[in-house]
Amino acid sequence: MTLRLLQQHIRQALLLSAICLVSAPLALGDRTQLKPPWNMYSPQSDIQVGRQAAQQMMRTMPSCNDPKVDAYLTQLGMRLIAKLPTRGAEYPWEFHCVNTKEVNAFALPGGFVFVFRGLIEAADNESQLAAVLGHELSHVALRHGTAQASKAQLAQGAAGLFTGLFGGSSGGALLSQGVAAGAVGLLLHYSRTDETQADVMGTQVIYDAGYDPRAMAQFFEKLETLTKGQNPPQFLSDHPNPGNRIERVDEEIDKLGGVPPDAKRDSQDFEAIKREVLALPAPQKVLSPTSPGGGPPPPPSSNFVDYQGTSYSLQCPGNWQKYEGGEGIALAPDGGVLQGKGGQAEVAYGVIVSVKRVQAGANDATALENATQELIRSLQKSNSNLRVERQPAEIKIDGQRGLSASISNDSPTGGKEKDWLVTTLQPHGLLSFLCIAPEKAFPEYENTFRTILDSVRLSE
Repeated sequence: MTLRLLQQHIRQALLLSAICLVSAPLALGDRTQLKPPWNMYSPQSDIQVGRQAAQQMMRTMPSCNDPKVDAYLTQLGMRLIAKLPTRGAEYPWEFHCVNTKEVNAFALPGGFVFVFRGLIEAADNESQLAAVLGHELSHVALRHGTAQASKAQLAQGAAGLFTGLFGGSSGGALLSQGVAAGAVGLLLHYSRTDETQADVMGTQVIYDAGYDPRAMAQFFEKLETLTKGQNPPQFLSDHPNPGNRIERVDEEIDKLGGVPPDAKRDSQDFEAIKREVLALPAPQKVLSPTSPGGGPPPPPSSNFVDYQGTSYSLQCPGNWQKYEGGEGIALAPDGGVLQGKGGQAEVAYGVIVSVKRVQAGANDATALENATQELIRSLQKSNSNLRVERQPAEIKIDGQRGLSASISNDSPTGGKEKDWLVTTLQPHGLLSFLCIAPEKAFPEYENTFRTILDSVRLSE
């Protein structure tokens, strides 16, 4: 081989290498490049606040209690996470099935994902479920929750809601207090720009994971058909439509090179889990607030029905329902649970029954008094205007010793409410009944409350 021929071969090889080096980034660069919004917090803060918020959610939302469903959601989620650009952040990732019929899902900062059974039932195939998960996981990767918190804290001069949520104003600060219900709402309050970013990244993620990317647009179309003639699905209520949503997803699919010929649409695992979910027990109602101003609820029915608790039974009006929430349950009429100042659900009409563990010796004669006073103090911590109008006095509950106190507080209906607190000490803890009604309406409810308390039967 002559020197000229050798030089010619070298030039051709170098040219071919240059073409490869240039063309590969161009192919990858066709997809939309997404930049996370400004955020004053660190990914570690995302994990901390997300974990506390998740613990609160698990106390207030009914779980499907089905390990098969959670395991499937985890397997599907981890397949998508393998393609998720987290920019080096490592999240603990948890997936939970919520036993409500709402078509919804949400992901808290740090990777705590909640999927409602209604979403699984509404999805036509695995690719549609993967599309929604891809959307939610993208909110985590882009850190939209704490970005919204950053904007809120900046607007409030670091003196508002998140002053007590994070220990200080630095991005790496540790949490020093529990997550308030209003704070949880802000962490899931996304802008239309956030939604567009999650749609685009979610489309990229399911494409890279081997799913048909058209599933993202198909599910949005399905949600739009569900809105006709009725309230929109919860997913659309919680996720503001950025406009041209379906068109933007289709545009991103074109940028990715179209639908791969071997794209996955469904699986036997999904179909089996969907059957599993459809066979789950009917979901229980949760404390789901309605806005005040709609007028008082219907009067208590004169027809009383039995309710069986874990360590007690009682009777309540037939037109009242059971709501799960926190450490106990609420029995209230439709319209009796309203949205409070912090955005959380508050009982305006009804009875809250709860059990609180206490530390007391077997022969402690003042255990009931001490536990009742401690309960009142804990109520005052979360209700600054709560006042004890009549100190606890002895009464009998199913023949056992109890205490009765009268309390005033702010009502979510506006104005004041009157609360009647009744407690008794049981082997498992302090059993309390908090009867609630607006001050002006309390006389109308007092006989109902007396009938409920007289019907209480305590387990041996």
